[in-house]
Amino acid sequence: MRFIAKSLFGLEEVLAREIRDAGGESVQVRNRAVVFEGGTETLYAVNYTSRTAISVLMEIVSFNIERDSDLYDRAVKTDWGSYMSADNTFAVTAVVNSPFYKHTAYPGLVVKDAIADHFRKHTGRRPSVDPSHPGILVNLHISNREVTISLDSSVVPLFKRGYRKNQGTAPLNESLAAGMIMLTGWHGDRSFHDPMCGSGTLPVEAGLIAAGIPPGYFREFFGFHNWKSYDPDLFSTIKQKYNSAIRPVGVLISGSDISMQAVKLARETVANAGLEGDVKIVRDDFTVGGTPRNDGIMILNPPYGKRINAGEVSKLYSTIGTTLKHKCAGVEAWIFSGSDEAIKAVALKPSKRIKLFNGSIECHFNRYFIEAGKFSSGKNYQ
Repeated sequence: MRFIAKSLFGLEEVLAREIRDAGGESVQVRNRAVVFEGGTETLYAVNYTSRTAISVLMEIVSFNIERDSDLYDRAVKTDWGSYMSADNTFAVTAVVNSPFYKHTAYPGLVVKDAIADHFRKHTGRRPSVDPSHPGILVNLHISNREVTISLDSSVVPLFKRGYRKNQGTAPLNESLAAGMIMLTGWHGDRSFHDPMCGSGTLPVEAGLIAAGIPPGYFREFFGFHNWKSYDPDLFSTIKQKYNSAIRPVGVLISGSDISMQAVKLARETVANAGLEGDVKIVRDDFTVGGTPRNDGIMILNPPYGKRINAGEVSKLYSTIGTTLKHKCAGVEAWIFSGSDEAIKAVALKPSKRIKLFNGSIECHFNRYFIEAGKFSSGKNYQ
């Protein structure tokens, strides 16, 4: 079978490695997506283990159209009864870029009618449409003349792990947080610290990686649960396989924040993820208090944009740069920001720059490494 795993810009190569590890074959990297082949076991495994996928689609039919009426004619002839029944609720999402359709929402309505008419013709009944909580989610993609219709095997986006019950201001998407950690090359082999941890997403994702806890561990539902072909025994076997690899965390993983409200929220997130004994969260001002051990890695996601005014942003980032220079010798530090002006205020040259997106905001993920002795480090903050 052919699958399409959706991802975030900049994380495609990371996702491709995850898919290969889960048994995917003929892996091809696309823009914000990875195409691959495999069987049902691979589909289940990618959903359960991928930290960077947003959703996984299973292609059920693809064809070219010569006129707009071709879409309905081909869709109504698809064997929908192999995938769902009239008892299922469903919805159709559409991504359309074609000269045949002036209104991009219209093709989705066409496919919705085709599915309903197919069941009415073959069973005398039609499934109900539920755009809010569909049991079956159909994905329609049209590029010029090329049409692909797929089933969304995830339905609930995979970044919704299930451990975060509350969230603070502008929380990081869990898949983005995990992807950032994986882009640094960190595998739980040395200490990890987030000195501006907010609701704790980065330390928790680091804890899950270090412990080998699958990101699907906390979820109770995947879209394929409602498919006619769902094999609960196979999925149980896959879960047992990956859950058996869960291990103790052998390194220091920590987060801190100047806000006590954020610290309380982060501690709650850590507890929900079952990592209370493995991830330490404390209240601390990064620019004043202690810094991580110099054998470790540090990721900062400082505020920018609407969360703080321009003058405060520049001052904050300048202070971060000063702190890195004088207190973080030997620490591999990464800064994630959606503000070019803010990043310039750090006044350090990054050894690596990676472009990512946080929602619609273009961001940079920059690596900084201060060699011991290059700057006067003052007190020893080990």
